[in-house]
Amino acid sequence: MGTENPLLTRAYALAGDRDDIRAVYADWAESYDDDTLIGMGYVAPAIAAETLASEISSSDRVLDAGCGTGLVGKELHEQCEPTIDGVDLSADMLKKARQKGVYDALETADLTQKLDIKDDAYDGVISVGVFTSGHVGPSAMNELVRVIKPGAPAVITVHEKVWDKDGYAEHLEQMEQDGIAKIREIREAPYHQKEGYSCKLCILEAA
Repeated sequence: MGTENPLLTRAYALAGDRDDIRAVYADWAESYDDDTLIGMGYVAPAIAAETLASEISSSDRVLDAGCGTGLVGKELHEQCEPTIDGVDLSADMLKKARQKGVYDALETADLTQKLDIKDDAYDGVISVGVFTSGHVGPSAMNELVRVIKPGAPAVITVHEKVWDKDGYAEHLEQMEQDGIAKIREIREAPYHQKEGYSCKLCILEAA
């Protein structure tokens, strides 16, 4: 692995303070797409969107949780054109997502808290780039599964840096034991290719 991009270093050094996270992404919003897609080889949005697209149809409504500038929404729209809603902690990132013209609704939300969304509201959920250093922990997965219908898919990336450290495997097993979700598949997938990072691509099913 080469030298980590300084923007990633700053993002991964976050300690979970919500104001600090907002500040980092306010500074980064304007250049985020070019910095990640071109500068870092950020392929996770395309891979995760392709995975979810194979599970849903154009008549479905899905939630992009932690949508950022809308990279995942754009990929998902191009692949199967579902109705997409997005939530993110950063209002500045949401402004960039809105410009892509692929979301039906965009709202600010904190994924470490209960979402202002009814149970079983969506036909699927996707979350890319959220489960990483200093952002949210594994408990947020419970909330993502809560807002989708029984049997609906959840596609979630977990950065390799936090998979073991934060106990994601154990948490997912506990979700299954508690009857919250079924684990369909967990596989290794590319994340930032130029940085040499991978992720765990988790495909869950709401119980």
